[in-house]
Formats: sequence, structure tokens, C-alpha cells
Amino acid sequence: MQVLGDALERLRDDDDRLALLTVTGVSIEADLRHATVYMASLPDGALAVLEARRTELQSAIAREVRLKRTPTLSFVADPAVAAGERVEEALRRARQDEP
Repeated sequence: MQVLGDALERLRDDDDRLALLTVTGVSIEADLRHATVYMASLPDGALAVLEARRTELQSAIAREVRLKRTPTLSFVADPAVAAGERVEEALRRARQDEP
């Protein structure tokens, strides 16, 4: 995850659409063929850039991490972040409704 974060940071210098992205987790399949990268938020513009630069990110991982094969990356918004935001909103409403 650290290697991916560093590679994303370098890409941020080239493209402002990646400025506020945060990696919250990575899930890798057992056979190492595919990895899902969970992002705190994933605007459409950022997703397009990540998909276009996916092979560059995979190459950065391959250079830094010794694996039998480098997984194909896919990027998704972290559902836990959205669930947490819904809980926070419900708590805010509950506090506002208190006498």
C-alpha cells in the first residue's frame, strides 16, 4: 500500500484531479492476478486518470515489490467511508432533534 501511495503522490504532481485522493485499503486475490484499491472518495475525473495511468502504477509496484506477478489494479470508492458518512449524518440529525 505504501508503494502505491508513493506512486500516486508522484502522479498528483502531474494531474490536479488526483490531488485529494486517499487510499484506504487494498484487497489482493490469492493468485495475485487482481488487486482492488479502495479510495476514500473517487470522483469521475480521478477514476478516468487512474484507469489511464493504471499500467504506470502497476509498473511502479513491480519495481519496488518482489512478486511472482504484479496484480492488475482496479479502483473503487471504499463503501466503509460512505457508510461512516451516513452514520455521522444520522448522529448529527439526532443531536439537532434533541430538546
